[in-house]
Amino acid sequence: MNTIDLFAGCGGLSLGFQNAGCSIKAAFDNWKPAIEVYRANFSHPIFDLDLSQEIDLNILQEFSPQMIIGGAPCQDFSSAGKRDETLGRADLTLKFSEIISQLRPEWFVLENVDRIIKSKILQEAKSVFYSAGYGLTEQIINANLCGVPQSRKRYFLIGHQYSTDNFLDFYLENNQSPHPMTVFEHLGESLDTEFYYRHPRSYKRRGIYSVHEPSPTVRGVNRPIPKTYVKHLGDACEPNGKVRPLTTIERSYLQTFPTDFKFFGSKSDLEQMIGNAVPVKLAEFVANAIKDYQADLINSKILQVKQLAFHF
Repeated sequence: MNTIDLFAGCGGLSLGFQNAGCSIKAAFDNWKPAIEVYRANFSHPIFDLDLSQEIDLNILQEFSPQMIIGGAPCQDFSSAGKRDETLGRADLTLKFSEIISQLRPEWFVLENVDRIIKSKILQEAKSVFYSAGYGLTEQIINANLCGVPQSRKRYFLIGHQYSTDNFLDFYLENNQSPHPMTVFEHLGESLDTEFYYRHPRSYKRRGIYSVHEPSPTVRGVNRPIPKTYVKHLGDACEPNGKVRPLTTIERSYLQTFPTDFKFFGSKSDLEQMIGNAVPVKLAEFVANAIKDYQADLINSKILQVKQLAFHF
């Protein structure tokens, strides 16, 4: 399917859908560091476009998208942010719905943090999608059940013009792994450490993890272990000189970016774009669920035609 990616960031959602066989025709974002990284890794164009402003929709329509995907900025919903929908970025979720309602692609995929499900903006966006004639499937999915070595819960809202609500539930639920993926299962011996530090939001939470468990959610913050750090009850080992934070690139592997994906720029920018990205394998999982559903839909229609022909 011809696909365009809005709010593309450095390309996690694009790469996952591309790996599943979608033809990504173009991407759009409004943060130059991420745009430059995206441009270095894909052959299709990415455009610097601020979707919070009024835009000429012909810019998007010229790519004849059958599917539009996007992970609108999540800071206004995130537990790491202020959780204030009035700050402006939440409006981009509504803007996404308005773009979909006007361009009417056959499919759309909206990704965000799981807390968006409690927001008023999401309910407004769903009303727009329903008015445009879409059947909707919505699920909160933990990436560690979808080929990602990371506990990362994300909300997906998937719309299809010719289906009823909950049409994709079976495909999303049936294909999940029964066991969470660990860091070691994904990276094996490539890490030179068994334990690592991930800076907690609060020292009431643990900070030291083992590679033999899923990593915690990769965020845009990556700091060394403080000299004053006191062992938390849940820590995987005692704090010592061997416990280190993962490098920026190692954290991109937890987001399931491939080793040949080109990252460059300032450390703070890279940490932010990697932390904001949709894990590649999670995106691929969702895209494959859509692909399987569509195949079954086509086969069902072919069978109906054959049965009708046989009847006559």
